Amino acid sequence: MAACSHDLIVRAQGGDAAALDRLLVECRFDAHRYARRHCVTSEVDDAVQEALLIVVQRLRSLRTAASFAAWLFTVVRRECRRLSRRMFAHEELDEERIADRFAARSMNELRMELAFALESLPAHYLEVILLRDFEELTITEICERLDVSVQTAKARLRRARLLVREYLIGASAAANLARDRL
Repeated sequence: MAACSHDLIVRAQGGDAAALDRLLVECRFDAHRYARRHCVTSEVDDAVQEALLIVVQRLRSLRTAASFAAWLFTVVRRECRRLSRRMFAHEELDEERIADRFAARSMNELRMELAFALESLPAHYLEVILLRDFEELTITEICERLDVSVQTAKARLRRARLLVREYLIGASAAANLARDRL
Protein backbone atom coordinates (compact mmCIF):
# COMPACT_ATOMS: atom_id res chain seq x y z
CA MET A 1 0.00 0.00 0.00
CA ALA A 2 3.04 2.24 -0.20
CA ALA A 3 1.91 3.52 -3.59
CA CYS A 4 -1.24 5.04 -2.06
CA SER A 5 0.03 8.36 -0.85
CA HIS A 6 -1.60 10.37 1.89
CA ASP A 7 -2.21 13.18 -0.60
CA LEU A 8 -3.96 10.85 -3.06
CA ILE A 9 -6.29 9.57 -0.34
CA VAL A 10 -7.08 13.08 0.87
CA ARG A 11 -7.83 14.25 -2.69
CA ALA A 12 -10.09 11.22 -3.26
CA GLN A 13 -11.88 11.94 0.01
CA GLY A 14 -12.37 15.51 -1.15
CA GLY A 15 -14.26 14.39 -4.25
CA ASP A 16 -11.47 14.36 -6.87
CA ALA A 17 -12.73 11.67 -9.29
CA ALA A 18 -9.34 11.20 -10.96
CA ALA A 19 -7.68 10.69 -7.56
CA LEU A 20 -10.37 8.18 -6.59
CA ASP A 21 -9.85 6.23 -9.82
CA ARG A 22 -6.10 6.19 -9.29
CA LEU A 23 -6.53 5.16 -5.64
CA LEU A 24 -8.74 2.22 -6.63
CA VAL A 25 -6.23 1.09 -9.25
CA GLU A 26 -3.34 1.33 -6.82
CA CYS A 27 -5.03 -0.48 -3.94
CA ARG A 28 -6.71 -3.21 -6.01
CA PHE A 29 -3.63 -5.47 -6.12
CA ASP A 30 -3.11 -5.31 -2.35
CA ALA A 31 -6.82 -5.89 -1.72
CA HIS A 32 -6.75 -8.90 -4.05
CA ARG A 33 -3.63 -10.32 -2.41
CA TYR A 34 -5.20 -9.87 1.03
CA ALA A 35 -8.49 -11.45 -0.09
CA ARG A 36 -6.65 -14.55 -1.33
CA ARG A 37 -5.58 -15.16 2.29
CA HIS A 38 -9.07 -14.67 3.75
CA CYS A 39 -11.54 -15.93 1.15
CA VAL A 40 -12.44 -19.19 -0.44
CA THR A 41 -10.71 -19.03 -3.83
CA SER A 42 -13.92 -18.70 -5.82
CA GLU A 43 -14.93 -15.62 -3.82
CA VAL A 44 -11.76 -13.52 -4.07
CA ASP A 45 -12.77 -11.39 -7.05
CA ASP A 46 -16.28 -10.82 -5.70
CA ALA A 47 -14.95 -9.81 -2.30
CA VAL A 48 -12.47 -7.35 -3.81
CA GLN A 49 -15.13 -5.85 -6.09
CA GLU A 50 -17.57 -5.42 -3.19
CA ALA A 51 -14.84 -3.99 -0.96
CA LEU A 52 -13.83 -1.43 -3.59
CA LEU A 53 -17.45 -0.44 -4.02
CA ILE A 54 -17.66 0.16 -0.26
CA VAL A 55 -14.47 2.23 -0.48
CA VAL A 56 -16.09 4.42 -3.15
CA GLN A 57 -19.27 4.80 -1.10
CA ARG A 58 -17.69 5.44 2.30
CA LEU A 59 -14.24 6.94 1.68
CA ARG A 60 -15.42 10.40 2.74
CA SER A 61 -16.39 9.06 6.18
CA LEU A 62 -12.85 7.77 6.84
CA ARG A 63 -11.46 9.96 9.63
CA THR A 64 -7.78 9.87 8.77
CA ALA A 65 -6.05 9.04 5.53
CA ALA A 66 -3.32 7.25 7.50
CA SER A 67 -5.79 4.53 8.46
CA PHE A 68 -6.82 3.81 4.86
CA ALA A 69 -4.84 0.57 4.45
CA ALA A 70 -6.12 -0.96 7.69
CA TRP A 71 -9.65 0.11 6.85
CA LEU A 72 -9.43 -1.36 3.34
CA PHE A 73 -8.17 -4.69 4.67
CA THR A 74 -10.94 -4.75 7.27
CA VAL A 75 -13.53 -4.15 4.55
CA VAL A 76 -12.03 -6.93 2.40
CA ARG A 77 -11.97 -9.37 5.33
CA ARG A 78 -15.61 -8.56 6.17
CA GLU A 79 -16.66 -9.11 2.57
CA CYS A 80 -14.85 -12.47 2.53
CA ARG A 81 -16.74 -13.51 5.65
CA ARG A 82 -20.05 -12.25 4.32
CA LEU A 83 -19.62 -14.15 1.06
CA SER A 84 -18.56 -17.30 2.92
CA ARG A 85 -21.59 -17.12 5.19
CA ARG A 86 -23.82 -16.69 2.16
CA MET A 87 -22.18 -19.62 0.38
CA PHE A 88 -22.51 -21.94 3.39
CA ALA A 89 -26.04 -20.76 4.18
CA HIS A 90 -27.48 -22.43 1.08
CA GLU A 91 -27.21 -25.86 2.56
CA GLU A 92 -27.16 -26.86 6.18
CA LEU A 93 -24.65 -29.68 6.50
CA ASP A 94 -24.77 -32.22 9.26
CA GLU A 95 -21.70 -34.15 10.32
CA GLU A 96 -22.76 -37.31 8.51
CA ARG A 97 -23.15 -35.52 5.16
CA ILE A 98 -19.79 -33.83 5.64
CA ALA A 99 -18.16 -37.20 6.33
CA ASP A 100 -19.83 -38.67 3.23
CA ARG A 101 -18.50 -35.83 1.07
CA PHE A 102 -14.96 -36.38 2.28
CA ALA A 103 -15.23 -40.16 1.94
CA ALA A 104 -16.03 -39.70 -1.75
CA ARG A 105 -12.71 -37.89 -2.32
CA SER A 106 -9.37 -39.55 -2.98
CA MET A 107 -6.59 -39.23 -0.41
CA ASN A 108 -4.50 -37.14 -2.87
CA GLU A 109 -7.41 -34.74 -3.43
CA LEU A 110 -7.88 -34.38 0.32
CA ARG A 111 -4.16 -33.75 0.86
CA MET A 112 -4.13 -31.06 -1.82
CA GLU A 113 -7.23 -29.41 -0.39
CA LEU A 114 -5.70 -29.47 3.09
CA ALA A 115 -2.51 -27.88 1.75
CA PHE A 116 -4.54 -25.15 0.03
CA ALA A 117 -6.62 -24.63 3.18
CA LEU A 118 -3.48 -24.22 5.28
CA GLU A 119 -1.98 -21.81 2.72
CA SER A 120 -5.11 -19.68 2.95
CA LEU A 121 -4.65 -19.10 6.70
CA PRO A 122 -3.19 -15.88 8.06
CA ALA A 123 0.33 -16.46 9.42
CA HIS A 124 -0.58 -16.37 13.12
CA TYR A 125 -3.26 -19.05 12.63
CA LEU A 126 -1.04 -21.18 10.41
CA GLU A 127 1.77 -21.09 12.94
CA VAL A 128 -0.37 -22.29 15.84
CA ILE A 129 -2.10 -25.07 13.88
CA LEU A 130 1.23 -26.37 12.58
CA LEU A 131 2.72 -26.38 16.06
CA ARG A 132 -0.26 -28.18 17.61
CA ASP A 133 -1.49 -30.54 14.92
CA PHE A 134 1.70 -31.30 13.02
CA GLU A 135 4.49 -30.87 15.54
CA GLU A 136 2.14 -32.09 18.31
CA LEU A 137 3.24 -29.50 20.85
CA THR A 138 1.11 -28.94 23.93
CA ILE A 139 -0.71 -25.66 24.45
CA THR A 140 1.86 -24.77 27.13
CA GLU A 141 4.73 -25.41 24.71
CA ILE A 142 3.01 -23.34 22.04
CA CYS A 143 2.55 -20.47 24.49
CA GLU A 144 6.23 -20.56 25.37
CA ARG A 145 7.37 -20.73 21.77
CA LEU A 146 5.07 -17.95 20.55
CA ASP A 147 5.19 -15.90 23.74
CA VAL A 148 1.38 -15.70 23.95
CA SER A 149 -1.17 -16.44 26.68
CA VAL A 150 -3.01 -19.74 26.94
CA GLN A 151 -6.25 -18.01 25.95
CA THR A 152 -4.63 -16.51 22.85
CA ALA A 153 -3.13 -19.84 21.79
CA LYS A 154 -6.42 -21.67 22.27
CA ALA A 155 -8.41 -19.00 20.48
CA ARG A 156 -6.02 -18.99 17.52
CA LEU A 157 -6.06 -22.78 17.33
CA ARG A 158 -9.84 -22.91 17.43
CA ARG A 159 -10.17 -20.21 14.77
CA ALA A 160 -7.54 -21.84 12.57
CA ARG A 161 -9.33 -25.18 12.73
CA LEU A 162 -12.66 -23.52 11.92
CA LEU A 163 -11.17 -21.72 8.93
CA VAL A 164 -9.60 -24.95 7.63
CA ARG A 165 -12.91 -26.77 8.11
CA GLU A 166 -14.84 -24.04 6.27
CA TYR A 167 -12.33 -24.10 3.45
CA LEU A 168 -12.47 -27.90 3.15
CA ILE A 169 -16.26 -28.01 3.27
CA GLY A 170 -16.41 -25.32 0.58
CA ALA A 171 -13.86 -27.12 -1.60
CA SER A 172 -15.67 -30.42 -1.13
CA ALA A 173 -19.03 -28.87 -2.01
CA ALA A 174 -17.56 -27.27 -5.13
CA ALA A 175 -15.98 -30.56 -6.23
CA ASN A 176 -19.26 -32.41 -5.70
CA LEU A 177 -21.16 -29.79 -7.71
CA ALA A 178 -18.64 -30.06 -10.53
CA ARG A 179 -18.92 -33.86 -10.46
CA ASP A 180 -22.73 -33.66 -10.52
CA ARG A 181 -22.66 -31.41 -13.58
CA LEU A 182 -20.63 -33.92 -15.59
